[in-house]
Amino acid sequence: MIEVKELTKVYREGRGIWNISFQVEPGTAFGFLGPNGAGKTTTIRLLMGFLKPDSGRVTINELDCWREKMEVKKIVSYLPGELHFIENLTGAEFLDLIAGMHGGYLQIKKNRDYFVRALDLDLEILIRKMSKGMKQKLGIISALMLDAKVLILDEPSSGLDPLMQKVFIDLILEEKKKGKTLFMSSHQFVEIERTCEQVGIIREGKLLAVQSISQVREAEYQTFEIEVESEKDAELLKQSQLNITLSQGERCVICVAGELDNLWLALAQVRVKRFRQRSLELEEAFMDFYR
Repeated sequence: MIEVKELTKVYREGRGIWNISFQVEPGTAFGFLGPNGAGKTTTIRLLMGFLKPDSGRVTINELDCWREKMEVKKIVSYLPGELHFIENLTGAEFLDLIAGMHGGYLQIKKNRDYFVRALDLDLEILIRKMSKGMKQKLGIISALMLDAKVLILDEPSSGLDPLMQKVFIDLILEEKKKGKTLFMSSHQFVEIERTCEQVGIIREGKLLAVQSISQVREAEYQTFEIEVESEKDAELLKQSQLNITLSQGERCVICVAGELDNLWLALAQVRVKRFRQRSLELEEAFMDFYR
């Protein structure tokens, strides 16, 4: 559905993206991770046809995003990272304006009402009186109500409180069940972890890796919580070559990179009371990979 091949765009000041390639299969979600200035928004602007590539090609549904940008926009719904509204309109008037631009007004209005209820937004308030979180809800509704085949979302949950972030994740999972294809940049690791099959990691305009969520977690190390029978057993573990990151009495936390042979050899020398593998958070794995 989305194909980016050897894509390069460099600005006058020397920033941009270089030779980026990845694919997003139909009906899947792709998370784009990286710090501010890494090139996430530049990539999204190229996907939307707002910028012309210096070299390389980017297509959505086999349509060239620059040369066929008008056709691309018929199947794509976009939420920018920085939202700008007509401030003197109410939320309802703004959504009516967007719906009127896209046709199929009755179905869009039905979709709108569903998302308004889910996100608990009062549409009668003037946009200029809305908080950042309310404006973000309005942007999300305007993107999702169009029922487009492809969703391109730039930092979609920025400004939402934790409860609304959870609601947003649930809405995205519903959209995926309908067969939508999703490209989402985010700093919210939880929403990437719960919604995306693949993640691309970008740094200083260069794509470091494209991997599945599970591959990112497992790429560097695994973490284990272990409790032994006695302090003598704990001391034996400390004398091993294992990387013990926390030690409290008979309990310790061990990080293992690569194969687990050394862990099993060390545990064979002690009496283990409790053993648990800790689930590695995507954020922790991302930061470790990024380093």
